[in-house]
Formats: sequence, structure tokens, C-alpha cells
Amino acid sequence: MNGESVVKRSVTIAGHSTSVSLEAAFWDALRDLARRRGVSVQSLIGEIDSARGAQNLSSAIRVFVLRAAQSGGEAAEQA
Repeated sequence: MNGESVVKRSVTIAGHSTSVSLEAAFWDALRDLARRRGVSVQSLIGEIDSARGAQNLSSAIRVFVLRAAQSGGEAAEQA
């Protein structure tokens, strides 16, 4: 990714604050997916969080974005 820096953001999931670190390109893609679904980024992260199992949240978000890209931009389904 050409040395793209990681951006850390605070989000609230189920009433608990946490921080998520993602490259800017993933934040941009996540924001676009949330817009397409008509939900906030925070809400979409909450959906991803509830389906991720033991997977790290940042990793789960990256996989979600990757699956959406592979399906032609459609909202990804969590495995």
C-alpha cells in the first residue's frame, strides 16, 4: 500500500468505546459501504463486530471491505 499510514479512530460499540486502527483506504471504503447501506460507519462497525467471533476487529473490518470489493461493491456478508 505504498507505506500508507494507519489511522486510529475511536468508535462506540454496544455502549463501549474502543479504538480501531485501519489504513486510510479501508476507512474510505468502509465509509462508502456504510453510505450505500444507508447506515452510519459506527453502525456498520457494530454489525461487523457482532459477527466477527474471536477475530480481531480491525482484521474483521478489512476482510469485510475485501469481500465487498470482491463482490463488486455489494455489501459483504460476514462468514
